[in-house]
Amino acid sequence: MSGEYTSAAGTRKYSLYLPARYDASAKHMLVVLLHGCTQDAADFARGTRIAAHADTVGFIALLPEQPESANPKKCWNWYDPAHQARDAGEPAIITGMTAKIMMDYRVDPDRVHLAGVSAGAAMASLVAVAYPETFASVALHSGIPRGSAANVMAALGVMARGVPDDQARALGAEAATAMGKGARPIPALVIYGGSDKVVNTANGHGTALLWAAMNRAVSGASPVSVLVPATEAGVDNGYHYQRQSYESGDREVVEISVQELGHAWSGGSKEGTFTDEQGIDATIEVLRFFARHPRNEKR
Repeated sequence: MSGEYTSAAGTRKYSLYLPARYDASAKHMLVVLLHGCTQDAADFARGTRIAAHADTVGFIALLPEQPESANPKKCWNWYDPAHQARDAGEPAIITGMTAKIMMDYRVDPDRVHLAGVSAGAAMASLVAVAYPETFASVALHSGIPRGSAANVMAALGVMARGVPDDQARALGAEAATAMGKGARPIPALVIYGGSDKVVNTANGHGTALLWAAMNRAVSGASPVSVLVPATEAGVDNGYHYQRQSYESGDREVVEISVQELGHAWSGGSKEGTFTDEQGIDATIEVLRFFARHPRNEKR
């Protein structure tokens, strides 16, 4: 089904998928997914097969949609300072839309998660930091480190080059401060292609470092992010992958790089744009990660 949400920050349409066995007497996980440039909600839903997964697992999926009127290429405006903080712009719209769905349907407030691809991943980082009380965990596919650009030229530069490790850690400390009074460590899954020609692979590694540093800062631990040796490496559906984890305070940060993957949703459906049918199934990885991390998880 589709709908429209309006607030003082603006109006956006959305697609909503209820599981086939939706039960109004039970609380459901809510997964919010942000598409990439040139895509729309339906396209991203097809590429991730999110509706079929919603039926199988039993969660609600919300896909906000960026119109051409807000960005000619339908990108989320992650590089614009007007859309980088709480109570303004697209973060306010996306979170307000999420709150509306939580009111209209039976949603478990401890299991509201946020995922995005490319520009959608960059925006998801901004939204989660701006509203840490709302989102239990995040999954960022082919994204860009939060706070690494404040205009179009800077955005193009960081997409092409990535950020050095020290800058990524510094951006993590800035993100911890930006959380404000509601600051809390947030589990993060970072996935990216080792052959991405659109968003330099350094951005994936930098995003993981940033998130680990942010979580450590929020937890009161040393801001230095410690990379734990790879916990897993192998071949899945024809592509080589490596999975690494970080010491990041009391919440998990996982980085998965897929060597042969370009700028595409790993293991996705060819019915959507910017997908690659080979490689790990990113949708399954994301949903497994979300299932492990309710907001009030016990440690």
